[in-house]
Amino acid sequence: MAERQSNAPLRAPAGAPSSGVIHVRTRLTADFTVVANALAQRPGSAVTVGVAIYILSLPDGAPVRIDALCEHFTEGEILISRALRELEADGYLDRRRERGPSGRLRTRTFFHDVPPGDGPEPPQPPSPPRPRRSEPSPPRRAPEARPGSEPEQGPEQGPGRRPEYEPEQGAEHGPGPAPAGEAAVTEPAAPADPAAHPGPDPRAAVILASLRIVDRRLILSRREADRLAPAVTQWLDQGVSPEDITAHLTERLPSPLRARPARILAYRLRELPPPLPALPAAPAAVPWQTCDGGCERAFRAAEPGRCRDCPPDAGLATAC
Repeated sequence: MAERQSNAPLRAPAGAPSSGVIHVRTRLTADFTVVANALAQRPGSAVTVGVAIYILSLPDGAPVRIDALCEHFTEGEILISRALRELEADGYLDRRRERGPSGRLRTRTFFHDVPPGDGPEPPQPPSPPRPRRSEPSPPRRAPEARPGSEPEQGPEQGPGRRPEYEPEQGAEHGPGPAPAGEAAVTEPAAPADPAAHPGPDPRAAVILASLRIVDRRLILSRREADRLAPAVTQWLDQGVSPEDITAHLTERLPSPLRARPARILAYRLRELPPPLPALPAAPAAVPWQTCDGGCERAFRAAEPGRCRDCPPDAGLATAC
């Protein structure tokens, strides 16, 4: 009888890998998020995957602005904005400009767990059956001409009539070739209207050129200023003052700048909401006064006196 081996395995190996990660899974019944492997295993930046999974875990209506994401993550504004641009390019993030009930433009954010077009395509409806083409009838043989008689002319080819397939040289088919010895005359093109392509708004150009006075790093070329001018003009049309635009573009800039100033300014003009214009102060109400002329009528005036229906004071009339 064989002796019992103390070092023999108690059971056969279960097929666990000898290297790499081994998952210890727990069945979750609450507080979990379903993430597609295509997003969780997305090659590239880990910040992009982390931002995407964090947005998927948020409830509907939660803010996903740059400042809100920067408060949660330790990365700065540049990395967070780059991650959002990559998610938007892949089709996960969809930002739409809509006009609210008050008439102001606002940006609404939609996040897809699977980009549109990557999921299973719906079955296509069957195409209708094509009608069967009838076989052409054999050409009709013309009767033979009798000796001493003229051949008969059909209605389609009469004397002096051109075939139907031969195009006419008219306005629909363009002018025909010029006769020999004559040069084709072409009309000169009309000059371009300068008002059709207006230049940048002078107000926006002044605001962008004066940014380097506040921060010497914000030096823009002529092409960059022309590119940013339409967004500044849109803010001006919404009632934002030039001082508020300058403060919005120059406050809390990173140090040092890791991107060109034009890219940072373009991001702030496009993504960050503009400051609300200050409402004008309501005019002070004129107090009520009681007429001193005896009618005791109430009227509005800055100082006590008489109403316009009562005669002026006798002492004032004598002094005049």
